[in-house]
Amino acid sequence: MPNRLAGETSPYLVQHAENPVEWWPWGPEALAEARRRDCPILLSIGYAACHWCHVMAHESFENIETAAVMNAQFVNIKVDREERPDLDGIYMQAVQAMTGHGGWPMTMFLTPAGEPFYGGTYYPPTERHGMPSFRRVMESVAEAWNGRRDDVTRAVKSIGEIYTAAAGPARSGKAAGAAGPAVTVDALTTAYRDAARRFEPLEGGFGGAPKFPPSMTLDFVLRYWARTGEPNALMMVQHSYQKMARGGIHDQVGGGFHRYTVDAHWLVPHFEKMLYDNALLSRLGVHLWQATGDTVARDASRDTLDWVLREMTDANGGWYSSLDADSEGEEGKFYVWSEPELRALLGADFDIAAAYWGVSAAGNFEGHTILSVVGAAPIVPEPDAVTRARAVLYTARAQRVWPGRDEKILAAWNGLMLRGMAEGARVFGDARYRAAAVANGEFLWTQMVRQGRAWRTHMRGETRIPGFLEDTAAVALGMLALYELTFDARWLERAQLMGEACVRDFWSEDAQSFYDTAHDHEQLIARPRDVMDNAVPSGTSLAAELLLRLWSYSSDEGLRAKAADTLDSLSAAMTQYAPMFGQLLCAADLAVHGATEVVIAGAPEGDASRAMRETVAGCYVPGLVLAGGNSDCGPLFVGRIPADGSTLAYVCRDHVCAAPAPDAAQLAIQLRALARA
Repeated sequence: MPNRLAGETSPYLVQHAENPVEWWPWGPEALAEARRRDCPILLSIGYAACHWCHVMAHESFENIETAAVMNAQFVNIKVDREERPDLDGIYMQAVQAMTGHGGWPMTMFLTPAGEPFYGGTYYPPTERHGMPSFRRVMESVAEAWNGRRDDVTRAVKSIGEIYTAAAGPARSGKAAGAAGPAVTVDALTTAYRDAARRFEPLEGGFGGAPKFPPSMTLDFVLRYWARTGEPNALMMVQHSYQKMARGGIHDQVGGGFHRYTVDAHWLVPHFEKMLYDNALLSRLGVHLWQATGDTVARDASRDTLDWVLREMTDANGGWYSSLDADSEGEEGKFYVWSEPELRALLGADFDIAAAYWGVSAAGNFEGHTILSVVGAAPIVPEPDAVTRARAVLYTARAQRVWPGRDEKILAAWNGLMLRGMAEGARVFGDARYRAAAVANGEFLWTQMVRQGRAWRTHMRGETRIPGFLEDTAAVALGMLALYELTFDARWLERAQLMGEACVRDFWSEDAQSFYDTAHDHEQLIARPRDVMDNAVPSGTSLAAELLLRLWSYSSDEGLRAKAADTLDSLSAAMTQYAPMFGQLLCAADLAVHGATEVVIAGAPEGDASRAMRETVAGCYVPGLVLAGGNSDCGPLFVGRIPADGSTLAYVCRDHVCAAPAPDAAQLAIQLRALARA
């Protein structure tokens, strides 16, 4: 008989609806039940594409004897971390404080008030490699609760101190008594040097195995190169992106990037694909193509956007969350190949394709082959053979059992992907990307935004859970990218409303910072404020950039002041641990150097306007704020709309503009001069 998760919309929760465990979704009813029974809560947090979440489910949650222990001793709550990043963040802090590491599945034991007192991540069904069995852990926790409640109380108090320490006002990054901003050109240089010190020169990226794509940090480093001309900075970005694009982390057949690789060479991925990784990596590839003409970056970015259109798009324009690592109970089975299989499928093209992708009889992954491009720049005697091979393999692979797809639509991740898709449409001039971006923007605005604030998740026609700071800020940045793509003022107006919601609902004057949850959010044991850029940009980082960009369109000094306060309070951390603050450093770069405001004033669909937009699209301009059309959209347009119906382009900083460029050639000269400056 299904448990209480059967009525949920999250695919991850529904996966556990047939477990013999008497699961509850998070909510006041579950907490009340724990109080009624005077028993601890067993909180399990994971997500649909998580391999080890599936493993623990099969080993323990589907086991009748294990479930009987869980049901007798605990109120069991299952949470999808992608739906509730607030709960995930709060309890991950506790896990990391207790164990020194984190991860999923997260297994936490709480009091009926929601206070953590013990926990970890994955627990095996039997003792293994020094890890206690899950049943032994449960028995020990139950014994402590029933017989040594004072020990539990002490643990609650000790762990609670981490929340007390984090609840105070944001600490300033300024030295005591110092005047002026803490984020300066020197601070950005210090952050770049920290990133360069941590750079891994052989394989790119930062550090060894496991290797995660450091998209946001590389985006900051690319900006640093554009500002300074530092050749090592460009090498770091280009080398890292090419290594990822040619590696097994990049799906060489179907496009898109996997979450990370378990090795140090970008070869053997943990095979799930997440929307947010692909949003960030596609946008980085667009920037690298603009900056260098790197065809590897262009191709990887385009086939990532194509993958989103082909495999991750809802009929209403939303984008799905993820594809599982597993199919048919095996991790990666959908993606790997054997030599005989490839030989039979590819025929006369096999030898060329095998040399290109490093295919051998022995394989490179458990007797099979993960396709990856061999060498830094392989010479392909017949490029069309690889193109044909890719098409043949995609068709053949499509006949396999597909990995599970998490079809919930998350506002923040869609906002990130909308920004990448809109920039890809603008730079590559692809009408398919433009149509997808506009459809997504309309879907988000009509289905997932209420009173300027984004709601978190949409599934099967139902929008649920008031959103977090990252949701509203990411969607607003996506709306700005749509405005820059279309010059339709509605998108700018919508972004401005969402910027107002960020301040209204998430900014704290007392703390002088943003919180991740709104003022009217459910009361939890702590109000989360995670400022680090982890797998996704933090809400704080996105909001800081959003307010700075909106200032260019509005001249609202309150927006710029809040962004500056946010950045100054974190200046010390971001300069000392650059790879943990990649998105925040991009916002800091914008604050320090100011936006480059390009205004194309005149009929937006005329030939002159199109030529000027193509000129801008062909240039890498860090901190670009693009505006256009013939309607008054704020201070950038005051006195600049030609009365005679012609089109002029203005390149400005802080709303102070150079002489207008009458055509695309003159605009290109101004942009090139700006790059040299």
